Amino acid sequence: MFDFQDLFQWDRFITPTIIKTFYWLVIGVIVLFGISGILSALSAMAISPFVGFILLLASIASVIVGIVFSRIVAEFILIVFRINEHLGAIRDQGGTR
Repeated sequence: MFDFQDLFQWDRFITPTIIKTFYWLVIGVIVLFGISGILSALSAMAISPFVGFILLLASIASVIVGIVFSRIVAEFILIVFRINEHLGAIRDQGGTR
């Protein structure tokens, strides 16, 4: 975890510690939009069953794609910070010439 003082010092990054929180917030937003899409699709089924069914499938697919894409983005951010840490460790060991 990080201290409040870490916000004012640039020795340590806070993004790797809070990225999981942002990931779960994004998942919550995706699920809420998915529920909204599903409810819209169900109400569209009353007018046109075929169009409503297509909207239902598109809503479910977009939730799945959104969750996978948000996980990929979160992992990419963590990988960038991990690369930075490893390069700093190599530099501290005197591995550069």
